[in-house]
Amino acid sequence: MEFTVLDAVDIFIVAYVIYKLMNVIRGTRATTLIKGLAVVFVASLVAQALALQTVSWLLEQSTTVIFVALPIVFYPELRRALEQIGRGQFFAKFGSSSKDQVQTVIDVVVKVAVTLSARRVGILIAIERETGLQEFVETGILLDALISTELLANVFEPNSPLHDGAVIIRSERIMGAACFLPLTESSLDSQLGTRHRAAVGLSEQTDALIIVVSEETGAISLAVGGQLRRYLTESRLTEQLQAYLHRSDEPFRFRRG
Repeated sequence: MEFTVLDAVDIFIVAYVIYKLMNVIRGTRATTLIKGLAVVFVASLVAQALALQTVSWLLEQSTTVIFVALPIVFYPELRRALEQIGRGQFFAKFGSSSKDQVQTVIDVVVKVAVTLSARRVGILIAIERETGLQEFVETGILLDALISTELLANVFEPNSPLHDGAVIIRSERIMGAACFLPLTESSLDSQLGTRHRAAVGLSEQTDALIIVVSEETGAISLAVGGQLRRYLTESRLTEQLQAYLHRSDEPFRFRRG
């Protein structure tokens, strides 16, 4: 069979589309699911090579169930891809934040947290890292505004329309406000309210950093990895955010446009 130029073009187009699809799901929970599928696929190959019939049969049945469930599991990502195609953004480039931008986010978040803590104004801020938070952004009011101390503080002013709910930050931009976050089912201190439960809940499902200020006590807390670190000082909060966000050269990944 002769390999022609059209065959090369065909392969290039398919490879490019797959690459763009991977970009669409990059930074979302779908990435973790795909890694799980890869492990199952490799395990199936190993089982077949070793002639482990029972294990091979179980993996084959599991694979069938997984592929049937894929459209449901990946529904948010599929919808997002179709929306980007419709808006002509499917071929948009990805960007990443510089260290200066990361430090700007840290400085603004810490300043707002400390200022509103002194006034006992409740806040809930989620900083996106590798796992995308777009599905939670879409539950609130879309802003997509450059972060600033004034804007972030104003969002949480009591009796303002955006006061309740969470602010979600991606790179140096405030993507949404008044967003709904999943509540944890873990047992927490009875004195902790909905904001703290939402912070822990999101940290259990994603790698986001969630900052909470209590209305009752003004205490500043940080939720990460399903754990809640309470009674943080200004310096301690800064240290914690720097430790997580400066861990790599590209702590944020986001879509431009």
